[in-house]
Amino acid sequence: MDFLQRYWQRLLRFWNTRGKRATVAFLLQVAHQLRRNLVISRLFSFPHVLVILWAVVLMWGERWVYHTTVEKCHWSNWEKWPSGTTPHHLILVADPQLIDHKSYPGRPWPLSSLTVTITDNYMRRSYKQLQEQLHPDTVFFLGDLFDGGREWRTRHGSYEDPSWNRRPKNEVGYAKKWKKKYGDDYWLKEYARFSELFIDPWVQDGSEAGAGQRGRKMIASLPGNHDLGFGSEVLVAARDRFEAFFGDVNRVDVIANHTFVSVDTLSLSARSSEDREKADLSDIYRPAEEFLARVQLTKRKAVEQELRRLRGESQEPSQEHKVEEALSADFSNIPTLKLDGDKAELPTILLTHVPLYRPPGTQCGPLREHWPPANPADPLARDDRNAISVSKGYQYQNVLSEGDSVDLVSKVGNVVHAFSGDDHDYCELTHAENQASVKEITVKSVSMAMGVRVPGFLMVSMYNPIDAEGNPLSGDQASTLQTHLCLLPNQLGTYARYGGLAFVCAVAIAIRALLVPILKLQPFALEPDRPEDQVNPMLPVFRARGGKAKAKTEDHDDKRPPTGSASFTPGVRANGLAAQARNAGLGRHSSNREKRDRWGWGDGDGGPKIEIDLGDDEYHNHSYYYDGVGGGGGKSRWRAAGSRRVVGGIAGGRSTLVVVWREMWTTAWRDKQPPGIVEGATAGDVEDEVDQAQDQAKSAEDRKAAAALSKLDARGGGDEDAAPSSKDAGKKMVKVDAADVALLVDELDLTKPKATELLKQHDGDAVKAMRAFIAVN
Repeated sequence: MDFLQRYWQRLLRFWNTRGKRATVAFLLQVAHQLRRNLVISRLFSFPHVLVILWAVVLMWGERWVYHTTVEKCHWSNWEKWPSGTTPHHLILVADPQLIDHKSYPGRPWPLSSLTVTITDNYMRRSYKQLQEQLHPDTVFFLGDLFDGGREWRTRHGSYEDPSWNRRPKNEVGYAKKWKKKYGDDYWLKEYARFSELFIDPWVQDGSEAGAGQRGRKMIASLPGNHDLGFGSEVLVAARDRFEAFFGDVNRVDVIANHTFVSVDTLSLSARSSEDREKADLSDIYRPAEEFLARVQLTKRKAVEQELRRLRGESQEPSQEHKVEEALSADFSNIPTLKLDGDKAELPTILLTHVPLYRPPGTQCGPLREHWPPANPADPLARDDRNAISVSKGYQYQNVLSEGDSVDLVSKVGNVVHAFSGDDHDYCELTHAENQASVKEITVKSVSMAMGVRVPGFLMVSMYNPIDAEGNPLSGDQASTLQTHLCLLPNQLGTYARYGGLAFVCAVAIAIRALLVPILKLQPFALEPDRPEDQVNPMLPVFRARGGKAKAKTEDHDDKRPPTGSASFTPGVRANGLAAQARNAGLGRHSSNREKRDRWGWGDGDGGPKIEIDLGDDEYHNHSYYYDGVGGGGGKSRWRAAGSRRVVGGIAGGRSTLVVVWREMWTTAWRDKQPPGIVEGATAGDVEDEVDQAQDQAKSAEDRKAAAALSKLDARGGGDEDAAPSSKDAGKKMVKVDAADVALLVDELDLTKPKATELLKQHDGDAVKAMRAFIAVN
């Protein structure tokens, strides 16, 4: 409590002393800038047009393009069912492959984090539009949900690489780091990330299905090689973890009178692996092999349950409710599902992450992004560039082996269509007769980071009306589904448009900046405040005859400060050593009229007067710039050294290059002035004051100079009445104070001999020496 009380008291003291004044000054400055900027000519200026243009382009590239792209894929735009039908809408999403630490291990921060953010935003916006506009009844993911899922250590089970591991040499060091640093907790974070990207939008879109459909469903249990591994290198512990969160990797689903069979072909491929002779791989492939052995029975059971539901019956046979003695109970008549093999079978759709086998060079069709067909007129001709490469490597195999493909299709049975992922690009073909002439589509990746410039997803519209026994009513079951590839925005193309627009804007800004001084266009850069708008000027000014502005001062001989310390005008910052020296001299009495005339203190009958020729320009009679930077043809008879330093050596006045540079800077960055150029002083600010709204604080150089002159004043230095005459200076030895020498060395960056010589030339008076040095330099 004591601490809070002391802190509160400090806040009150600050508010009552400086806080209140600072707040009022800030609000006044804000109001002043609002008055200057909220005018029609500035609100509708060229830079603001560019800002509006960029806002529209960014809204298009980051929001609207996703909406318009997905909108073109609406079901009604491509479905060709008879009128009055109610098809089931299904979407297949392949290889989201969330970017993680494994994806680009050598990429430094912040590029690694930026890559994750960009790719996540792309998939989030695309998938959100998919759910909101297309509202699919069912969504299937075709594996590779994560990029490094197989690398993150599990909490239970063995997670060591097999002895025949073929990990690339450049990845061995990273693998040790991954297993040590990233474990089950990291995988759970990735799972939460996947849920935020894909599950949450599906939930938010509601559970109400389309017309005539039972409900909505999302299935993401089909694994990919990046989730588990491939073949003999599948990690059983990783597979168990995947199944625990996503469901059975081998499963049968009846959807829209079609039987979907999902098979873990990654594990199944271990039985044909060349490493089978090195170790027992049955733990890897046995679950998939056992599933295929009974898949026909599983399919009939699932179909029977669906038919019972359509007939309004219970999907499971009900037991008779009666009480019997355990020893005398008859268990031979337990009701079971009657699975009649003669009943009609629904069309079967096979889902596998790895595509089925095809001969090398088999064409993928014109929709494949990587190299269109070389000879579209002959789809059977070999075309290696348009085909999926039949190859394999560490933890991947582009297609299944021929034996596994034939066995898979034959055991599943009645396969009318197959869908796969893994390749990241689109591929459509019809297999050979030994694979039952199955038509297969490999679905494009939904991620922009998978090597395809235009990602996408596959839309499937299904309509298969049947009777109570499962017999088709339409006759031809080969045409019970229609597909459509929906392409997503080209994000790299969007970034290229940003770059092109930036180049066009830079050229437009440069052209306009060049035309401002030539065609006398309205500049965007604000001119400095006029003298009448400034508060508390250092010297009041009046207009003399002939159009010359003169400083109006009082007699400083009669109304001088009582002390010899440097005097400063409240609220105005003196700029540089020259300003400090002159201000320090205003309050001193000088009996030497010749010296006062030489220093420009007027004719002796009043205070210091400064006469400045501003030329004939009407505007610059009120606001001018030293060194001719303000234009208007005026030139000053008096010139401040601080002004020369601020201008930075730009000769020739307000040159065209200065105007162009200032206009380009303020147009692009909306700043008052470009670095290195200060827009000059006004007739009310003879000390080359920079606009107070632009620079309120004193510079370190000013504070040092004020402190140095204050020290001299405190010692009584600079009293011209006490100084010896110049005639006597050459006849006697001048005593030089070591402290004055050190002060000049420190403040004027002089060597000690030069500082000593300068003091001797001015009779040991440090103030006079400093004033003379500043005037000359």
